[in-house]
Amino acid sequence: MPRLNNAYRQCSNGIRFSVSDLSPPHSRLLRCLYRERAAISLFDALNEARSKGSSEFSPDVISCVSRTLARFRSIANEFGVPPEHISVFATEAMRRASNAASMLSAIQSESGLSVYVLAPEVETLFGAMGARSGFDTVNGLFLDLGGGSVQMTYMNSAMEGYEFQAAQIGKSLPFGAARLISILEADDAEVRTKTLDELKEGMQGAFWRLQQEFPLLRETQVDTNSSGVDIYLCGGGFRGYGSILMHNDPIHPYPITAVGPYTAKGSFFKQTAAMRKANTEVEGKIFGMSKRRRKQFPAIAAVVEALVEVVPRIRTATFCSGGNREGALFMKLPMSIREASPLPLLHDDSTSPMDLDVVVSMIQSALPLGIVHSNIPTVLSLGLGPLFASDIWSRSGESNEANASFQLHRSLARDPGVPGFTHLARAVLGLSLCFRWGASLGPIDQQLFTALQKLIHRVSPEGVFWAEYIGEIASLIAQICPRAPESRKQLESIFSLGATFAKSKNHTKLQLTVTLNATMYEILNHHHIADSFKHVGKLSTSIQKPCDKIEVIVQLMES
Repeated sequence: MPRLNNAYRQCSNGIRFSVSDLSPPHSRLLRCLYRERAAISLFDALNEARSKGSSEFSPDVISCVSRTLARFRSIANEFGVPPEHISVFATEAMRRASNAASMLSAIQSESGLSVYVLAPEVETLFGAMGARSGFDTVNGLFLDLGGGSVQMTYMNSAMEGYEFQAAQIGKSLPFGAARLISILEADDAEVRTKTLDELKEGMQGAFWRLQQEFPLLRETQVDTNSSGVDIYLCGGGFRGYGSILMHNDPIHPYPITAVGPYTAKGSFFKQTAAMRKANTEVEGKIFGMSKRRRKQFPAIAAVVEALVEVVPRIRTATFCSGGNREGALFMKLPMSIREASPLPLLHDDSTSPMDLDVVVSMIQSALPLGIVHSNIPTVLSLGLGPLFASDIWSRSGESNEANASFQLHRSLARDPGVPGFTHLARAVLGLSLCFRWGASLGPIDQQLFTALQKLIHRVSPEGVFWAEYIGEIASLIAQICPRAPESRKQLESIFSLGATFAKSKNHTKLQLTVTLNATMYEILNHHHIADSFKHVGKLSTSIQKPCDKIEVIVQLMES
């Protein structure tokens, strides 16, 4: 039986509902089976009440919310979600409403659901853990910008009990995008100035406290050898800012549509004036930005400006798709599952894990030792080895050109909500599988291919070379074994691979040794094997290569 969990979140900008499957062994993927958003802004409802001198939800709003949750409850029942697995929680707007109890009573009466109004510390925990759920490991500053509040905390997954430290030390400030824009659009200049000063002071205080508690965070700002802190941003407000950054990214058009988990350099993240200008001047649609979000953008930019003033040394900014919903689900998992990488779970189950391990080991043996353990992004270092290996033999009945195009696009579109599948990981997987099929592409695909190369290159100048090399290794493996091997013994009885760098005074060679059994040694064309690696790294002059040439040595396996 699948382990279904249902989560409702009454946030200030709308009510979100989802049904997720936490069944093992894929619990870590937090697979969402159904999601829906009701455009009921509790913060707007409170603002409207305040304009009439009240801080209460109106009877109409209470009725609308309770009916909406009753409908969501019926959907959960259709999916077979056990009642004890249903969670409903509310945030800033419910904390502020003077008649929140009336809302809670109406919801209970209409739907039979109990609502938990989260304390700011718990909201900080859920938001940060929701963002954290999207990555294998994290070390950085976490911020969540909703409609009514913004949270700031620090998390380092290498520290014991890091999630609870994040909740205890983190700070929630009442400066969400919906609340802030209502103040910035008001006529009272003095109130605007005072509010922005309070926002900056609140962030200064929160960041100062975090630095006192976490010396590693403080070092990112005071150590001259540090390149700065990595920040992780979630919540609709920050995702809106990420969408405008993507719209203006130097890689244009940016090849991946989802803003989570888009990563920008700190220097680009800080360009709030350019982003304000784009929001004002672009007349057409900016992907990922609703009319409401664009209207709130001055408030979002104000929060970012306060952040970059308080935290001057930012190395990267990563926008996260996960938030309170994902955080609440993530905290239901055992720690051993929470701290595991989700990417190895994505491979095709029709191939046994042992088979995949054999193929991954063979690919790894074709890499020089220094590369295997480096920070260069490859399908192996990013944890994509099983997924890459499972696709080496897929669609073998189709043409190389069709498969190259298919794999290039599939890597960007597959598993859209899966945690850990960063833009860099998608680009590396897509190029590696595209190269496995020869990377012969039409003009439209070539544009996407070039954009993905640029995305990898700005993280690692050598990354594209290794994607092409590993793709060629996969092609060689499939040439030697046209059908996926059934066991390690079978594979090792046919061939083996080895690689090393050979350095002379003026040149560096990558020596790839291909050892074949007697049958394969006679059947395969040795010159063809060697020639297939001559083009690696020569597609573009901008590709940085770790060697001057690749030398392939084909030898006979000892009997």
